[in-house]
Amino acid sequence: MQFIIAIGEQSRSLVTYLGSLVNLFTGTLGHVFSLGSPRRWQWTALQMLQIGVRSLVVSGLILFMIGMVIAFQTAYQMHRVGTDMLIPGLVAVSMTRELGPMMTALVVAGRAGAAMTAELGTMTVTEQVDALKSMSVSPLEHLVVPRFLAILFTIPILTIYSDVIGLLGGYVVCLGKLGMTHEMFFNRVDEALLLGDVLTGLAKSVIFGVIICIVACYEGLRVRGGAGGVGQATMRGVVSCFILIILADFFFTVLFYTLPL
Repeated sequence: MQFIIAIGEQSRSLVTYLGSLVNLFTGTLGHVFSLGSPRRWQWTALQMLQIGVRSLVVSGLILFMIGMVIAFQTAYQMHRVGTDMLIPGLVAVSMTRELGPMMTALVVAGRAGAAMTAELGTMTVTEQVDALKSMSVSPLEHLVVPRFLAILFTIPILTIYSDVIGLLGGYVVCLGKLGMTHEMFFNRVDEALLLGDVLTGLAKSVIFGVIICIVACYEGLRVRGGAGGVGQATMRGVVSCFILIILADFFFTVLFYTLPL
């Protein structure tokens, strides 16, 4: 009975948590489509700098190495059956549909998402959020909406950048290890890669961006217990982002697989 009760309590906590995220998401959308503060776009630009520009080096390095690893590992298997020419297309499709969006989202969640949670958590425990409410300023409008808009604008661009860098990693391996020419590589990529592959990856990136922003802001706004609470909330936010991103990636991969893209 204790085991069953524990499962029930965890299930109820999970449903409550997801419901709170949905509630925050709908409230944020309501403020997005309202007139808002005249300084909204200034705040959004500052967040775009934090989320996008300062993540370029990290995401580029990670995706470049992943592109090289994919090319090396597939070359190890495909060389046995004489299908080396399929490697450029495999790298391109796997990057644009799957690895580019997901790895970019994980990088943004670990870097910018943690920063969002820590910043909002510090503002919560120091009662700055309560001060905004006392002045009739909505925390959603002032704190969440700029971050929401910034991540929606930046993460698709960051995903395209990561796709190109990852493809460059595969390009280096194909030319240096497999002896392909420039024309052979890009011809194979052009044959394998479709517009639907790119659009699928961009759609996923937007969904991942929404998850990162909503989870990070929710954890930051509900911090309790001082500095220790901020640390715990940051850890919960990053872990929750990672889990939800991977679950969403699986769900939308299955969904897009069934669609004629």
